[in-house]
Amino acid sequence: MPRGGRRRLGPRLETGLAVFNTLLPLVRGQRIGLFAGSGVGKSSLLAKFARGVEADVIVIALIGERGRELREFVDGVLGPEGMAKCVIVAATSDQSPLVRRRCAWTAMAVAEHFRDAGRQVLFLADSITRFAEAHREVALAGGEPASLRGFPPSTSHLIMSLAERTGPGTEETGDITAIFSVLVAGSDMDEPVADILRGVLDGHVVMEREIAERGRYPAINLLRSVSRSLPRAATDAENALISRARRLLGAYDRAEMMIQAGLYAAGSDPLVDSAIRVWPALDAFLSDDAPEGTADSFARLRAILDRAEPKHSG
Repeated sequence: MPRGGRRRLGPRLETGLAVFNTLLPLVRGQRIGLFAGSGVGKSSLLAKFARGVEADVIVIALIGERGRELREFVDGVLGPEGMAKCVIVAATSDQSPLVRRRCAWTAMAVAEHFRDAGRQVLFLADSITRFAEAHREVALAGGEPASLRGFPPSTSHLIMSLAERTGPGTEETGDITAIFSVLVAGSDMDEPVADILRGVLDGHVVMEREIAERGRYPAINLLRSVSRSLPRAATDAENALISRARRLLGAYDRAEMMIQAGLYAAGSDPLVDSAIRVWPALDAFLSDDAPEGTADSFARLRAILDRAEPKHSG
């Protein structure tokens, strides 16, 4: 497809999740990365996207997954509701690197088929890290040197060419909205695969083990995550709410150690005082489902932020 003939990013999509309906909006044709360590809830979040994001067809590439996890993802996580409009292309971890690498290309070809037929496609890839690792095995066996922390130089082109095949279509086609997961050890966003992919995305979502360990799922660190669809994807009033929420979360994050240690004195900083009042409800909001849609999600966010204002007794 000619790159110059593509449309701009489209309208905001309903996702079924409050945080993505408001603070991290997903729009039609957008490409985002999901950066997480193992066991942090990445697959569960991808399944929620599969069930909740507006799309005609969902194409899922499961690259290097264990066979048991594949069955669990299909039967237990997606279920009949999620599978109703899904096409799954899978290459389990015991298959050759050639097959595992081809899994991503095959799934992308399926997504492009539906896009060219005018359908709106959601493409989920889990994970780009295992895709790159399969390519590394093939490339090193072919004599290519390892230069990017063990990855061959061709890894950059491999990842970028895959990502570039997604995105908005032309005037005659649909779009491919893409979510790529990346395995990052210790939230290291500078490791080669994460660094390469982040440069061609329209946003990234960082999930952290510390948040998962305290029981909040999805374990998204909002302050390290960004959607490049903003500010265009929201109205002025909605952007103001988003900025306000981020300021309060940032203020609490900077003062959290002092607050937890009992060293913060109320009244020292009005912004931190407001953040303390609102933090439990705002943190819980990040894990809320949003069955009523974007408008209801913003209404709930506004109600939470209004609690940040001090109450004056008459």
